[in-house]
Amino acid sequence: MVVTFCGHNEISDVENIKPHLYTEIEKLIEDGADKFYLGGYGKFDLLAAQAVCSLKKEQFPHIRSILVLPYLNREYDKALYDETVYPPLEKVPLKFAISKRNEWMIDNSDAVVCYVVHSWGGAAASLNYALRKKKRVIRITGFSENDTDFMLDL
Repeated sequence: MVVTFCGHNEISDVENIKPHLYTEIEKLIEDGADKFYLGGYGKFDLLAAQAVCSLKKEQFPHIRSILVLPYLNREYDKALYDETVYPPLEKVPLKFAISKRNEWMIDNSDAVVCYVVHSWGGAAASLNYALRKKKRVIRITGFSENDTDFMLDL
């Protein structure tokens, strides 16, 4: 099972979110998740990468942490990842590379773990995309499953 993440660049309550994130990732691994796509941008991406890396070292050595690159011409800190992947984005304009990369990650995942607390920006757009694609969505915090106001573009 493949899992991806989407979340805001800023997190105000890291210490509150962290244990919930670890718990959800551990549950997913116990349900068969073994590959984790990570974006590598912002605090939530970093927190998710650290959680996957830590769980791999502590008790699940078989899982894979994969940094999905939006650009080929940039340097990335790859310390938290087992490998990198570059989706077919060669013809995508640079200003759309991250959003198209996020869509590729969601399209190629079975589940999406998200931290989304407001209805604007890239994380909200990714969550809306995952919901439209009928992906299994696990929300660490934010709106409830029945909050249709959140899904602005549906």
